[in-house]
Amino acid sequence: MQILLRLLRPHLRVLVLGLVLGLISNAANLAAPLATKRIIDTLGTGDALTGPITLLLVLVVIGAVIGLWQWILMGTLAEQVVLDARLSVIQRYFRARLAELTGRPTGELVTRVTADPGLLHQASSSIVGLVNASLAFIATLVLMGTLDIVLLLCTLTAVVIVGAIMAVLLPTISKSQKLAQDAVGELGGGLEGTLRAMRTVKASRAEARQGSRIEADARRAAAYNVRAARRAAWVWTVSWSGVSLAIIAVLGVGAWRADAGLLEVSSLIAFLLYAFQLMGPIGELTQNVTALQSGIAAARRISEVYAMAPETSDPRPGVQVPDAPVLAVRDVTLRYAEDSRPALDGVTLTIPSRGHTAIVGPSGAGKTSLFSLLLRFLDPQSGDLYLHGRPYRELSHDEIRSELAYVEQEAPVVPGTIRDNLLFSRPDATEAELHAVLERVHLADKVASLPDGLDTQLSGAELSGGERQRIALARALVRTPAVLLLDEATAQVDALTEAALQDSVRERARSSAVVTIAHRLSTVVEADRIIVLDHGRVRAVGTHEALLESDDLYRGLVEALRIAVPVPR
Repeated sequence: MQILLRLLRPHLRVLVLGLVLGLISNAANLAAPLATKRIIDTLGTGDALTGPITLLLVLVVIGAVIGLWQWILMGTLAEQVVLDARLSVIQRYFRARLAELTGRPTGELVTRVTADPGLLHQASSSIVGLVNASLAFIATLVLMGTLDIVLLLCTLTAVVIVGAIMAVLLPTISKSQKLAQDAVGELGGGLEGTLRAMRTVKASRAEARQGSRIEADARRAAAYNVRAARRAAWVWTVSWSGVSLAIIAVLGVGAWRADAGLLEVSSLIAFLLYAFQLMGPIGELTQNVTALQSGIAAARRISEVYAMAPETSDPRPGVQVPDAPVLAVRDVTLRYAEDSRPALDGVTLTIPSRGHTAIVGPSGAGKTSLFSLLLRFLDPQSGDLYLHGRPYRELSHDEIRSELAYVEQEAPVVPGTIRDNLLFSRPDATEAELHAVLERVHLADKVASLPDGLDTQLSGAELSGGERQRIALARALVRTPAVLLLDEATAQVDALTEAALQDSVRERARSSAVVTIAHRLSTVVEADRIIVLDHGRVRAVGTHEALLESDDLYRGLVEALRIAVPVPR
């Protein structure tokens, strides 16, 4: 409810207006049976019927016009609340710590933007509907009481019984909706991961097996939705049936009282009109409470997004320290869980302002963890990192990342055109700079051959994995950062292109720092410095030749990759 009310708070004026319109519409509807009673009482008296009939027509028109206005107003509000919810979730995603996002299936995160806020559509106006329906319900009962107290007691008895049954059924709707949305999220996550790996799925002849798993998620989501639909059906059936039975009872008792002379026929007709009209508030109450339960289920899942830890920083004024290395790591320890083995354990190293530094080591040595710290995707449990001599804790995330350019191992491209990707990290780059960087990664001819050139949509472009990786590299090279971070940027390119990329690395290393994570040592044999990581610790630092002579682990890595090197004697 707190999440729902937070989303509704900016629209308080619209809610109040909707409430007022609802009250006016309800007042017009409540006056109609009394106007009908007046018409009936006028029959046989010789008085003119024009006035009462005109009053009844005016009440009907006012109720219809005001009701239409409120319906449009609240429908617009509902869409705005859904939009606000989606925007707030999207904003939370982009502010969240990377670990909060990577620890969840992508498809499941998507459903929290697409599907969950949609359940708020009816729930957003349900609060106004509940107030209006409750007041209309009370007012109807009061007017029924002015006509005949005995019939009112019959009606109240039926209402109490119906209300008790609904109180038991309604909470189960929210629970079923929450389980259904969780299942839809799991379905989205599983499907998204499977579609990404569809080549592997087909090559492994696993279509049927993987399809069965996805279908099981879909069936589970459907089962929960069916359960929620059944609960809602029971609520509606109980409410309508209860009111119908109450009307039948009122009709029987009222006919007996009218026959005994205890009740005027006109009062009985007006009472029955109110009894039929009572179905409106009860139905509206049922509908709004059901919608509110669904909205609460959605808000509960949205609140889990709000609970994601955001990236936080406490930037303070400061200046760069002269002659300080561009990056420095001092006695840093990083754990992904409190009781887990350190991914980095007491790491100390420096990255000079110019030159090519390569980081190597076996799988699990801590290379990617080190990059995550440098980019401040993660914060260490102990130790400090420095940029130009300033501690990371005194810098904002934006200040740190403005000095760094990064190419991931998978080198993903972002949705859009080739131009959009190249301008992604530097929107003000000129056309000449874009063409120059494409030349450096040997993509100029390929892009020129495409029908739309730089404006070709990547989703439909015939580009190989290596070409897409080169676009990602070009995206980083178009900037002039203090540090270029490459996570095996040459993993999917041919030998000639790799040589050209090495030329780009050497050129960039002359004026700034280049740090390379290498899974193929052939990409770093010309590095100025090589840092060997093992079990989260810095094992050795040196040049390729020096490490071949002094470090067994490095020599083993080289020999495993079948690089021809002299065996030390």
